[in-house]
Amino acid sequence: MAFLAGVCLVQTRPAVDVCVVFGAVTLCVALALRIALACVGRWRAPSRRIVAGALTAVMAFGAAVALTAWRVELRLADALRGELEGVDQVVHGRIASLPQPLEDGWRFVLEPESAPEGVPRRVLLSWRDRAGAELAASVMPQPGERWSFGVRLRRPHGFVNPGGFDYEAWLLERGIRATGYVRGQAIRLDGGPGTPIERVHRLRASVRQRLLAASPEGGHGGLMVALAVGDQGGIAPSDWEVFRRTGVGHLVSISGLHVALVGLFCGGLVSVLWRRLPALALRLPAQKAAAIAALVAASAYALLAGLGIPVVRAWLMLVVAVWVMLSGRAVAPSRALAIALLVVLVADPWAVLSAGFWLSFGAVAVILASVGGRVRAHTGWQGAVRIQLVISVALIPLLLAQFQSFPIVSPLANLVAIPLVSFVITPLVLLALPWPHALLLAPADVAAGWMMAALRWLATWDRSLWEQAAPPSWLLAAGLVAVALLLLPRATPGRLAAPVVLAALLAWEPVRPPPGGFEVQVLDVGQGLAVHVRTRTHDLLYDAGPPYGAEADAGSRVILPYLRAVGARRIDRLVLSHGDVDHVGGAISVFRGMPVAEVLSGQPAALEAAAEADPRAALAVRQRPCAGEVPWTWDGVRFEILHPPLGPPPDRSHDNDTSCVLRVSGPAGALLLTGDISRAGEGALIARLAGGSLHSEVVVSAHHGSRSSSSQAFVDATLPAHVVHSAGHHNAFGHPHPQIWARWTDAGARNWRTDAQGAIGIVFAADADDGVTVHAAREYAPRYWHGR
Repeated sequence: MAFLAGVCLVQTRPAVDVCVVFGAVTLCVALALRIALACVGRWRAPSRRIVAGALTAVMAFGAAVALTAWRVELRLADALRGELEGVDQVVHGRIASLPQPLEDGWRFVLEPESAPEGVPRRVLLSWRDRAGAELAASVMPQPGERWSFGVRLRRPHGFVNPGGFDYEAWLLERGIRATGYVRGQAIRLDGGPGTPIERVHRLRASVRQRLLAASPEGGHGGLMVALAVGDQGGIAPSDWEVFRRTGVGHLVSISGLHVALVGLFCGGLVSVLWRRLPALALRLPAQKAAAIAALVAASAYALLAGLGIPVVRAWLMLVVAVWVMLSGRAVAPSRALAIALLVVLVADPWAVLSAGFWLSFGAVAVILASVGGRVRAHTGWQGAVRIQLVISVALIPLLLAQFQSFPIVSPLANLVAIPLVSFVITPLVLLALPWPHALLLAPADVAAGWMMAALRWLATWDRSLWEQAAPPSWLLAAGLVAVALLLLPRATPGRLAAPVVLAALLAWEPVRPPPGGFEVQVLDVGQGLAVHVRTRTHDLLYDAGPPYGAEADAGSRVILPYLRAVGARRIDRLVLSHGDVDHVGGAISVFRGMPVAEVLSGQPAALEAAAEADPRAALAVRQRPCAGEVPWTWDGVRFEILHPPLGPPPDRSHDNDTSCVLRVSGPAGALLLTGDISRAGEGALIARLAGGSLHSEVVVSAHHGSRSSSSQAFVDATLPAHVVHSAGHHNAFGHPHPQIWARWTDAGARNWRTDAQGAIGIVFAADADDGVTVHAAREYAPRYWHGR
């Protein structure tokens, strides 16, 4: 635990400059004191053992800090040189991962062998069938092949939002230090044998292709591929939502349970056969032969599955168990888990950044406590039900910390899914691997269909999923302590307080603004716009960001996770400024994922076609136009649509000038949301309104800071203290334009930009004397890998 604490300390730091020295000094001092303690032979008191244990823990902590910080510095040093960013170049390298299919190409990891100096050792490339990239529809780069690509590379960059997914951390964990895309020619140099792990990836690619080809049309091929090789790319987003609401996602991403079952099955088979061959049994006992066979089979499956953290954890525990069997030594299961934890952290100190690490080790620790004597054990179906209930309750704090939700129906869903996945679907799929055929896979597909039907039914229950805002760290820590107390014997002091603490954890709600105050979050969605405004009891969303390809958008990737993290459970009013895709691209996902009471739009027809095809988004066809909307007040905060005016738009007006311009005002000042309004629209707005009615403390710049907006007259009319530009990183339009940036600066405003600073949070106080405060997500919660 001390080693884990040291790793976590480094991974939560904004910088690691002094961590190596701090860790080394801590280790040396604790080691010196430990040696001195060993030299004091007369001290025999029980406290000596306590002091020795404490010093050993401090040594482990210092070693973890020093080792992790040193590894971090090495990885950060492997960075894309600044002058190579965004520049066309030719790179020769080897495909080092299982390529992931895109809607129009492939994504894969390339390890450059011949490249300009300053190109990292691992880069993530997208190869799409578009202008500037030559890609035949039948071409799939194979792991281990050597290719020559014309590429354009960027340093890692992702969105940074409260409660959002940290893409930069995900890349860092995998050692990927640049991303980019193929631009120009792509030449296959040779298909050499590759490294052993690349050969495994090539086998995984072959298995995936054969399974998909043999799977029944319209069936569950993506699920069967995920269970066979750990590639989850073929699972539909709607199925992932079912797994999220029912808590069975761990079964789809190959877990330790699958590895253990493969080992037990093969070990049991070898044991039966071995006992029937006396000549072999005399040379090696059947138990030891079975243990070796189980380890070999589990190792092969772990490699085929891609060596995820749960798989590695289970494999390491199996290694310890086999070692115990062969050596005759006794090792407690808890010590085997601790050894697995230590090996994982030493090999991959970035593992703590993934939710799978905490859920995997946490679940096994709970199971060991449940069946290890601290919690009264049961057998048969009663034992299975009890363990599922214990795991479901024990993981509540971790699930709230990671996902701001936990599935209430998880025990029931797992009782249905675990037997089907573990004893029917996975074995049938693995047995079919040598000769994938529709007839062999049909039984597995039928069983998968039964399981999905049951899970979809459970997911439709109104209370299938508990959702709440992310609790503060101190309350989560108290929840973990409460879980530990519940796993201890009933007579343990303080155990009766544990349910009270867990109830407090579930009842916690974030503090909302007082009457008259309001909070704003300009989300980091890339080249688009999405703004959340919340008052004491209401939530408004202005625009819904852009799409990210065919199956993802800002609604599902950014807006919904953020709203759940801050405790919003309903959108009282959604304002879609106009119909451009970078403003409405995520709207359908928002409709699907959260109740929306009302919709205002500058171009109501923009979403009607898409909404008619999705009954969950039916509200989109009942949008009201912004023009003529009467001002309203929520909790002492006034909302007013300033533009467009009633009546038909002027001749030759641009669609951007249909944008709903929304002004939100309270005692501390006003916020002005301008959509994509152009200079002509700004001029009409100034002419129509009284002189001071446009003044606002904060303005979200029109059209992402384009030169087509933010005229000098508009800047003079608004005179804000802060201007926020919502734009994409290295966007092709050059937004925000330097001229517009300078214009706002000259007017006395401070410029903020989401692409460089992450989501921009703004607090308008309820008291006019307290004014307005602004902060950026990258500055509010910095991590050492951001921007590196």
